[in-house]
Amino acid sequence: MNGRIQDKNTDFLFQAILALETPEECYRFFEDLCTVPELKAMSQRLAVAHMLSHKRVYSDIVSETGASTATISRVNRSLNYGSDGYELVFSRLDKKEF
Repeated sequence: MNGRIQDKNTDFLFQAILALETPEECYRFFEDLCTVPELKAMSQRLAVAHMLSHKRVYSDIVSETGASTATISRVNRSLNYGSDGYELVFSRLDKKEF
């Protein structure tokens, strides 16, 4: 666990997210919690990470997501040297159908 982010408030945030049960509930909660740019940035980073995990090239990722190469590089660094959170989520999402 990353001690730089772990505290009582972050624990409460994560418990709140885990209490959500449907995409509609997520939309409602995150619309209240985040600004539109914050939510768009998070969803963009997740899409970038997913594309990188599927070995997509930077130029394709830029054209499909609009992410800067700097953002793609930061996400790639997290994929390679982070806490494996992306991989955990992707492995679970791959088991579900959308």
